[in-house]
Amino acid sequence: MTEMLQEYLPILVFLVLAVVIALGAVVGSLVVAPQSPDPEKDSAYECGFEAFDDARAKFQVRFYLVAILFIIFDLEVAFLFPWAVSLGNIGLFGFWSMIVFLAVLTIGFIYEWKKGALEWE
Repeated sequence: MTEMLQEYLPILVFLVLAVVIALGAVVGSLVVAPQSPDPEKDSAYECGFEAFDDARAKFQVRFYLVAILFIIFDLEVAFLFPWAVSLGNIGLFGFWSMIVFLAVLTIGFIYEWKKGALEWE
């Protein structure tokens, strides 16, 4: 039991320290900078006109779809950089495995294009 406690004691110390620092930051910000909005702070900022709708309105699903597709294809393209750097060391197997990966990526992109996921109406 004491052996297990000695193993996990640093983790417990870090967790307690993290909670104390987080709570200290929140309480400190409330004490140092109290929230007191005035008419000047609530006025229209750079756009020059008052807000005409609620800022918490629902977004169209297309925004999320485009964001998800961007993340997927952006991360997959990020795999090309280390592959290109190590291409001389990985040999023919590494080359053809990346070609298969790119083929799957291209098929997925064509599928999304044909389904109309990239169309904006």
